[in-house]
Amino acid sequence: MLQGPAVISPRQFLNDIFQAAVDAAQPALCLPPHLPAPPKGRTVVIGAGKASAAMARVLETHWDGLLSGLVVTRYGHRVDCERIDIVESSHPVPDAAGVAAAEGIVARLQGLTEDDLVICLISGGGSALMTLPMPGLTLDDKISVNRALLRSGANIAEMNCVRKHLSAVKGGRLAAAAAPARLVTLAISDVPGDDLAVIASGPTVPDPTTFAEARDILARYGVSPPAPVAAFLATAAEETPKPGDPRLANCRTVLIAAPQASLEAAAAVARRAGVTPVILGDAIEGESREVAIVHAGIARQVARHGQPAGAPAVLLSGGETTVTVRGNGRGGRNAEFALGLAIALDGAAGISAIACDTDGIDGSEDNAGVLVTPDTLARSAARGINARALLDANDAYSLFSALDDLVMTGPTLTNVNDFRAVLIE
Repeated sequence: MLQGPAVISPRQFLNDIFQAAVDAAQPALCLPPHLPAPPKGRTVVIGAGKASAAMARVLETHWDGLLSGLVVTRYGHRVDCERIDIVESSHPVPDAAGVAAAEGIVARLQGLTEDDLVICLISGGGSALMTLPMPGLTLDDKISVNRALLRSGANIAEMNCVRKHLSAVKGGRLAAAAAPARLVTLAISDVPGDDLAVIASGPTVPDPTTFAEARDILARYGVSPPAPVAAFLATAAEETPKPGDPRLANCRTVLIAAPQASLEAAAAVARRAGVTPVILGDAIEGESREVAIVHAGIARQVARHGQPAGAPAVLLSGGETTVTVRGNGRGGRNAEFALGLAIALDGAAGISAIACDTDGIDGSEDNAGVLVTPDTLARSAARGINARALLDANDAYSLFSALDDLVMTGPTLTNVNDFRAVLIE
């Protein structure tokens, strides 16, 4: 049990700091200070992402004057607005609703002038939610490539490089469609390094990547795209807008929430509980189970040697790990990380952990993430569950479901990606 101002259990402590991380990225807190000045002409609101509907609602509440617009979010993440149309589409695999949403957004940008203002609300997930294939490509083509990339182990920057070069709205193309209007993008980062060109595949910022890089990524991960995609990438007829493109000269992007701020919010809660926070990084990448081994090694160093901090301490990290899918089980990257961590710790006393996605959905499952306790493996064995076999089958969800250790929050209406906390008592 942890002392601090009040006695709390490790489970409660871990849930509390996860909630603090989520709360720090809520649009109601982070969006209002960054609203742009009203224009002489019209104000049009567009956007895409898991947090975009919540962002639209906050903007509408704080905006004096006329506005209209269209924003697309994930199914189940809808927040109704009075003046901004909210539609839903599929994530992580796009669907026809996402195509219709993208077409509707582009239509809202037609006929704008230099006196008009476009406010674009962007958050993680926008790449799949707002989908418009380039001429000659179909939605099925994009779905095929997307599914293969999701299973390949490619990181988010690599996946989005490919997506941008197959899209009529990503990689700065949406900003080009808005010209000559002034465009202000308010973005919540869910990507390692907070790269604006990667968040939702950068629809309103210049794209430094190329068709050649997109082809190399597919080859590197052994992805054989449909013939129309291969032909399109080989032709490379029209590159995405690059830095210095005059169509993007009147564009500005403001990062309103990012993983580091959420880690710092969690660290503040830990300090109040008398636990020393150690932030390992806000941009951790790599295979989930391998990242888990590193976290376990640092946790053991704290427990055995008091380095880099003495117990009680909590290791905090963010970013986006990947999973190379080889089995047919259930479980997002956070569940995979957690099971890998439990196996690496092998029942080490006094070490617990939480691993969750701050959007409330771990991959495509119904849980935000999972909890790990010192007896996770023992309780699994008592139920006849072979933890290592389930990890090999990419089936971490089944183990934590059987143990009643899933973290269920529902959509949080924000998204600064993965949150991991390893508590050493």
